[in-house]
Amino acid sequence: MTDHDFGLADSHRANILFVEHDDLAALAYASRDAGLHTALVDLKDCRDKPALLSRIAASLQFPADSAPNWDAASDRLRDLSWLQAHGYVLLFDAAADLRDADHDSFDTLLSILDEARAFWASADVPFWAFLALPGGEFDEG
Repeated sequence: MTDHDFGLADSHRANILFVEHDDLAALAYASRDAGLHTALVDLKDCRDKPALLSRIAASLQFPADSAPNWDAASDRLRDLSWLQAHGYVLLFDAAADLRDADHDSFDTLLSILDEARAFWASADVPFWAFLALPGGEFDEG
């Protein structure tokens, strides 16, 4: 762990946070400095649940037998055994594209990410998700 990991290795601080696109590169470097597995999920032009689930599965290299549904995605996010890491950081770029096109899927994504975060926290494993939204669209406090 280095001085540049922003405390990402601390499972008790892990959370689901909104950031700006320009923050993603620094977060990727910091998560690697912290020794965490980092995955970028590009949501540019992502308009619906099937596209979202496909992009998450591809970015996290879900096993081939994973079903394309919320339950399977939730189960996989609470497993991740095939990645063999000390913690996980998911970087969702262009999250506003999904949010604006399919609000229900965006809300469900937030819910399953928070369930995964809580699961991993109980095992003392950091699990972070950062969702990039345009600047000024979220409350920093």
